[in-house]
Amino acid sequence: MNIDWWTLGFQTVNVAVLIWLLGHFFWKPVAAMIAARQADAQKLTGEAMAAKAQADIALAEVAATRAGFSDERKAILVDAHRAADKQQAARRAEAETEIAALHATAEAVIAKNEQAAAVAWQDRSSELAVVIARRLAERLKGEVVDACFLDWLIAEIAKMPTGGEKARNGRQTKLEATTPRPLKAAERQHIAAMIGNALGGSPAIAFKTDAALIAGIELRGEHLIVDSSWRADLAAIRTDLGKTSAP
Repeated sequence: MNIDWWTLGFQTVNVAVLIWLLGHFFWKPVAAMIAARQADAQKLTGEAMAAKAQADIALAEVAATRAGFSDERKAILVDAHRAADKQQAARRAEAETEIAALHATAEAVIAKNEQAAAVAWQDRSSELAVVIARRLAERLKGEVVDACFLDWLIAEIAKMPTGGEKARNGRQTKLEATTPRPLKAAERQHIAAMIGNALGGSPAIAFKTDAALIAGIELRGEHLIVDSSWRADLAAIRTDLGKTSAP
C-alpha cells in the first residue's frame, strides 16, 4: 500500500483549517449564545425562585392575616355573645324590678282601697248606729228622760273638785243652760235650784232652746262646760266607733 504523504498533508491542513474556521466562526458564537441562554435561564430561574419565595411569603402573610381575622372574628363573636348576655341579664333584671315595683304599687293600691273601703263601711256603720240611736232617743223624749239627763248633769258637776273652779262657777252671776224644748217657769226654777246646790251658790242662769240636743241639757259658763244630752252622747259614740275602725 502506497501512502501519498502530500495528499495526507493537504487533507490534514484542510481539516485543521476547517476545525479552526468552525471553532472561530461557529462554535464560539454558538457557545456564547448557549452561555448567554444559560445565564438568561439561570437569571429567569433565580427570578422565578425569588418570585416564588415572595409568593410564599405573601401566602404566609395571607394565611396569618386570615388566621388573625378568624381569631378576631371569634373574639368579636365572644364579645358580642357576652355583651348580648349582659344586656339580656340587665333587661331581665330591669323587667323584674319593674314587675316588683308594679306588684308593690298594686298591693299598696289594693291595701289603700281596702282600707278606704273599710273606713267607708265603718263610717257608714257608725252613721247608721248614730241614726238608730237618734231615732231611739227621739222616741224616748219626755219628762222622765229629761230628769235622767238633769241628774247626770248634776252628777258631772258633783265630780268637780270642791273649791277653786267649782267655787268660781258657783259665784258666777251668769250661766247659760240649753234644752231641746222650751221649759216652763217651774221647770226652769227646779233646774236652776239643782244646779245652784251642786255648785254651792246661786248663779243666774239664762235658758235657751236648741232642738239639736234631742234630749238633755247643756250648761255653759265662763269657766264651765257640762253637756248632758243625747247629742253629746251620739257624738261620743261616733268618736268611739271611729277609734275602733282606726288601724
